[in-house]
Amino acid sequence: MSARALMIQGTGSDVGKSMIVAGLARAFTRRGLRVRPFKPQNMSNNAAVTADGGEIGRAQALQARAAGVAPSVHMNPVLLKPQSEIGSQVVVQGRVVGTAKARDYQAMKPGLMGAVLESFGKLAAEADLVLVEGAGSASEVNLRASDIANMGFARAANVPVILLGDIDRGGVIASLVGTKAVIDPDDAAMIVGFIVNRFRGDPSLFDDGMKTIARHTGWRSLGLVPYFEDAHRLPAEDALGLSTERRGSGVKIAVLAYPRIANFDDFDPLRLETSVDVMFIRPGEPIPGDAALVILPGSKATIADLAALRATGWDIDLRAHLRRGGHVLGICGGYQMLGHSVADPHGIEGPPSKVEGLGLLDIETVLEGDKVLVEIAGETAAERVPFKGYEMHIGRTTGDVVPLLRLGDGHDEGAVSGRVAGCYIHGLLADDRQRKHWLQRIGGEASSLAYEADVDATLDKLAAHIELHIDCDALLTLARQVSPAG
Repeated sequence: MSARALMIQGTGSDVGKSMIVAGLARAFTRRGLRVRPFKPQNMSNNAAVTADGGEIGRAQALQARAAGVAPSVHMNPVLLKPQSEIGSQVVVQGRVVGTAKARDYQAMKPGLMGAVLESFGKLAAEADLVLVEGAGSASEVNLRASDIANMGFARAANVPVILLGDIDRGGVIASLVGTKAVIDPDDAAMIVGFIVNRFRGDPSLFDDGMKTIARHTGWRSLGLVPYFEDAHRLPAEDALGLSTERRGSGVKIAVLAYPRIANFDDFDPLRLETSVDVMFIRPGEPIPGDAALVILPGSKATIADLAALRATGWDIDLRAHLRRGGHVLGICGGYQMLGHSVADPHGIEGPPSKVEGLGLLDIETVLEGDKVLVEIAGETAAERVPFKGYEMHIGRTTGDVVPLLRLGDGHDEGAVSGRVAGCYIHGLLADDRQRKHWLQRIGGEASSLAYEADVDATLDKLAAHIELHIDCDALLTLARQVSPAG
């Protein structure tokens, strides 16, 4: 029996497509269906490592978790990771194939459709239902000619589309009706229904709104979804959604949100700790003087973000922070910045160059070699506190240092010097043991939060929320059978 497929497209970016797909994946999995998430093309610097040593967008990894399956490179066959002047790194089926500026990438896209359909077919061969997520806006008619992410894919794979609008940002009637007005009639014919997301208040007050949309578009109304209050408990994919609000009176941790911040979901577990006040500090904002820990996170362009760090004066703030007795932790690109130098002799991130680092750890980094993509485990070298995480980086870091971690294979990783530490391991703070260790190290106190269990419990709540407000039986009826060949 062939799989069925259904695609969720949006009227714009950040209308909640990823979360709706995650909720539907968990809901239909709980019904006993074999569900697979799929996003033809994604643009994000928040990526996850797959078991076969590839990388995909973090949202698709969460959706795979919602479906109870291991992430696969075929769930996100094309991943764009924005860098600096050279544009975006292009990852195809988990592997870096090069870089491209926006205009050059438009010319590349038609050649990528084969990989997209191949990956879709592989997922269809092992699933009862493939839930497809679009990218950006369905109404980007200026990009339609070479599209592989929205209607271009839907038409090529013959997958029906549900259009999602976000009422929380306003203008949802116009955005849904306007999409019907501007897209090609054959594209509009692929849309079989619509959903309005993130409603607040009395839903009866929008009855006429739903009827107006249906009347002007001819599309079926499939649900009005109230705002999901626990959304913040799930990993976010878009750095634009990072909150800079301070939460309260707990130990303060400042994360430097430089322009090309990557894998910032490393810090989601800290944000859920009741006794921790996590602040994402934007360029132009000073590092708070009362922060106990300053974290330099991952970066998609280490040298460019190091220059941005200096331009905003954070290098001066960091030294003042250390003089006050504060702690510093660098992860991946942030770890590289803490050393004496970062060299890019082959122009991987931009023009070939070598720049001076912050000089807070006795290490040097050269950006060269194959990209390291691997899940990993070990323990802290001094205290022997276990951890699990993953590496995702280009570069080799060397130095005569005291190691921070010891890996399961016996190799040392990272460096520590007094109150400054760094390593390549992402996901370190998602491990409850490590998070407790680091909070104690900076004078804080960990709660009883079991982070991984909390994510699964939140996915269950999201699924129940979705089932209550979306006609899931109708979605299954509307889903169309597809062949494993895509």
